[in-house]
Amino acid sequence: MFSKVSGPVRLADQVASILSEEIESGRLAEGDQLPTEVALVKQLGVSRTVVREALSRLRNAGLVEPRQGLGVFVLPRRTRPLDLEAEAADTKAKVLQIVEVRRGMEGEAAYLAAGRATPRDLARMREAFDTIDSAVAAGGDGVEEDLDFHRSIAESTGNTVMVSTVRYLGEVLRGGIRVTRANEARRDDFIEAVRQEHHAILAAIEAGDAEAARAAARLHLRQAASRLQDADDSFWTRTEDVDVDLDAAP
Repeated sequence: MFSKVSGPVRLADQVASILSEEIESGRLAEGDQLPTEVALVKQLGVSRTVVREALSRLRNAGLVEPRQGLGVFVLPRRTRPLDLEAEAADTKAKVLQIVEVRRGMEGEAAYLAAGRATPRDLARMREAFDTIDSAVAAGGDGVEEDLDFHRSIAESTGNTVMVSTVRYLGEVLRGGIRVTRANEARRDDFIEAVRQEHHAILAAIEAGDAEAARAAARLHLRQAASRLQDADDSFWTRTEDVDVDLDAAP
C-alpha cells in the first residue's frame, strides 16, 4: 500500500505526512482501520518507534483514534486542531500567526470593552489581572490566568459572537499564550514588560478610553511578536510538542 520512506526529512514526519494524505484524500475514510504497526513497519521500511511517533502526531491532529485491543481508526472529519507539532521553523511561523490574529481580535475587544464594561466586568478583569501575578509568584506559568484575563475583556464587550469566537479559539489562544509565556519567562525584564502591558490595557478600559485600550492591546501583541522573534532556535525546538485542539476549547 505504501512505498518505503527515506531522505533528510525526519522519518516520523514523512510517515505522518503519508498517512495524513491518505486520510485527507479520502483513500482512508471515516471509520477505516489503519494498517497495524507491524504492517506499517514492513510497508514503509521504518522502525516501530517511528510509526508510533507518526501515529501520535495523527492522534494529536485529531485525525485518528486508537481503540484498545482493536487498532487505530480514522475519525470523522471536523475542524482540525492547529498543529504546532512540527519543525521548529514551522512552529515559530504558526505561533507568530496566532499573535497576528490575536492582535486584531483583542485590539477590537479592548476597544469595545472600554465603552461597554460594567463595574462587575471591570472587577472581573482586575481579579484576572491580579491572579496572573499570584500564579507566577506561586511558580506557575500563568497560562490559564493570562487566557482568563483576555477572555474577561472579550466577555465584557457584550458581543456574543466575539465571546463565542474567543471560546471557540480557546485552545489556539492557549497554545499561543503557552509559547509566548515560556519565552517571556526566560528573562525578568520580559516578565515585567508583559505585566506592564497588561496593566496598560486594563487601565485604559477602566478609564473608558477606547482608543487607548485598543492601542495598548495591539502594542502588547506587537511586543509579544518581537520577543518571540528574538528567541533562539533551541527555544523553538523545545516548543514543538505544543498541542492545540479547537474541539477542546472552553
